[in-house]
Amino acid sequence: MAKSEFSKRDNYSRCLNSAIYSLAMREHSRQEIYNKLRRKAFSEDVDLEKLLDELEQNNYLNEQRFAESFVRSRILRGQGPHKIASDLRRRGIAGSKITAAMKAVMQENDFNWRSLAIEQLEKKYGAAKVFAGEAGEAENGAESSNAAMDSKEKARRMRFLASRGFDGEVIRAVVD
Repeated sequence: MAKSEFSKRDNYSRCLNSAIYSLAMREHSRQEIYNKLRRKAFSEDVDLEKLLDELEQNNYLNEQRFAESFVRSRILRGQGPHKIASDLRRRGIAGSKITAAMKAVMQENDFNWRSLAIEQLEKKYGAAKVFAGEAGEAENGAESSNAAMDSKEKARRMRFLASRGFDGEVIRAVVD
């Protein structure tokens, strides 16, 4: 057996072990594993696509499972659907898998985005201020300045929810 042949097989095994080790830590997308392996010096003469196919065939690598896990973790962080979908697309997950993962997670947890948006507002602004607004400030007698402050506060809250990735319909329903 030639030395170069042995090293190619050895490099393939090293890549496989590295990928399995990464997948044992947490779920990854195909693109993430590919990028991790490509940075390794021993992956130069390894057919990474073939290796990734083998990982998928053995169910070590499963993008649907990764997407569902990712959606669950991001919901726990208080992120909305647009931000989650954007992050998944950046990690190489197809749109159909993103939609399926979001539906699966929402169904298994009887979950809706509106309640998460309310929870995030309560966390940031306090439970009493979310629905009461700054109504107590009207005692100054300056109705027009109070209305301006209310619209500023609404805009601030809308921007906050938009930055968290919630869509306009949910934002308006929660803030108005």
